Amino acid sequence: MDRIERIREFLKASPGDNFLRHALALEYIKTGNDAGARKLFEEILTGSPEYVGSYYHLAKLLERVNEPALAMEWYEKGMDAAKKAGDQHSYNELQSAYDELI
Repeated sequence: MDRIERIREFLKASPGDNFLRHALALEYIKTGNDAGARKLFEEILTGSPEYVGSYYHLAKLLERVNEPALAMEWYEKGMDAAKKAGDQHSYNELQSAYDELI
């Protein structure tokens, strides 16, 4: 059983688990399924905007598919979420990526 199949099996038992959904999105990116990854990241962040880890990956994906304006929006949302969470490391990572994009 490959990693995607294993994660999907775990998700059957815990469909709302953001860690598992984030992991599945990362696996989708590795296999070139950007649309699937994007959908998962957007679902995570729509339902759980405090899940700071997904902002960076969604924004990087959007950069890669040539949607820089949308990527900037997600970086900004991520910086706000990281600030609210007191997560300085994530804030700095998002800020750095945002600065490189602009």
